[in-house]
Amino acid sequence: MKRNRTSRNMIVTFDGTSIKKGIVISFIILLMTFLLSGVLTSLKPEYRLTSSSINDLTKNIDSEAFLQLLGAENRFFISALPQEAEPIKLSSIMFKVLTSINPDDPRSLLGRELPGFSLYDSEIVVAGDGTNYTNMPYESPPPTEVLEQEREASINKNDVVNNDENDDSKAPPTLTTGDKKVVYIYNTHNTESYLPLLDGETDMNRAFHSKANITIVSELLGKALQDNGIGSQIEQASVQENLKQKGWNYSKSYSASRPLVESAMANNRNLDYIIDIHRDTQRKEVTTININNKSYAKVAFIIGGENPTAEKNEKLATDLHALLQKKYPGLSRGIFEQGGKGYNGVYNQDLSNNAMLIEFGGVDNNLTELKNTANAIADVFSEYYWQAEKVDGTTEAQEK
Repeated sequence: MKRNRTSRNMIVTFDGTSIKKGIVISFIILLMTFLLSGVLTSLKPEYRLTSSSINDLTKNIDSEAFLQLLGAENRFFISALPQEAEPIKLSSIMFKVLTSINPDDPRSLLGRELPGFSLYDSEIVVAGDGTNYTNMPYESPPPTEVLEQEREASINKNDVVNNDENDDSKAPPTLTTGDKKVVYIYNTHNTESYLPLLDGETDMNRAFHSKANITIVSELLGKALQDNGIGSQIEQASVQENLKQKGWNYSKSYSASRPLVESAMANNRNLDYIIDIHRDTQRKEVTTININNKSYAKVAFIIGGENPTAEKNEKLATDLHALLQKKYPGLSRGIFEQGGKGYNGVYNQDLSNNAMLIEFGGVDNNLTELKNTANAIADVFSEYYWQAEKVDGTTEAQEK
């Protein structure tokens, strides 16, 4: 009997010790959780663990590698892999995640080491013919002396827009928006110009002017849209003059153009599409193409990578790029996503799902090439617009 009592006492003593250990361990875990939470929330915003930081880490893992990692736990994901998929290299993945350097993309290393190389730190969403990481769109601010020096205009915008020899031969559009202005066109960098528009100018860094500039392209596009039955509203206010009055630097151009877009949208509920037109800095061999014996200035679509609705803006750009490839092969250089250091990353595209930023040609393109491109874009856009209206049924088109 004594032996049994001793055994029972030993069991009770053992169970009591286990309970005490469990309580201590639970307390330690709870304390560590509070301490960890306190540390994470007290960090500076740039060092905190957020969904965006997790997203940045996973950007360094391609889709096939990610599926193979998931497949290690659930074989179902392996079925989604292509048959020719190669086995993943964990060492390569860890190297990318820990260093953000991709051995297959030298920009990930050189962009941090070479001055100016970060200009090419954009992503190619859809590549046009001949597009690669060496000829991506980029813009440079005008030198201070160019901003301060006013030169005589070498071309009159009204003469260019209204001088159309073929006006009388054009058939009226079958469909029209009537009095409704459904497209808003503006220029955030409205002083961007082209060397052929500036008499005697050969320095690409000085391709800026207060009158002979990118706004001519906006007028040409607006007129071409009107010829295709699409009513457009063209912004006449100078964003750069607004910057100057506020004492802001060039990098705040989008902050200065944003109120113009907001005001236009508030005053005209019919505006469905917002187009910001720019000029690229690339040279003629990159920005020019010959189609059916006509020379065109190539276009590029820019998507703000830091815009929360970027996917919807990208959808519109993708559809227009596809139409351009079909009707004017090679005219579109593709779709590019820009964001991060040195870029605005939003470009006012959060104001509308149908907002676009289009680069029209480069510093060397002439007026004829720009006009041909404006007509091509209007042609393709009108086809897209009327098809979208037919599907959506939100606007009653007037037939002539």
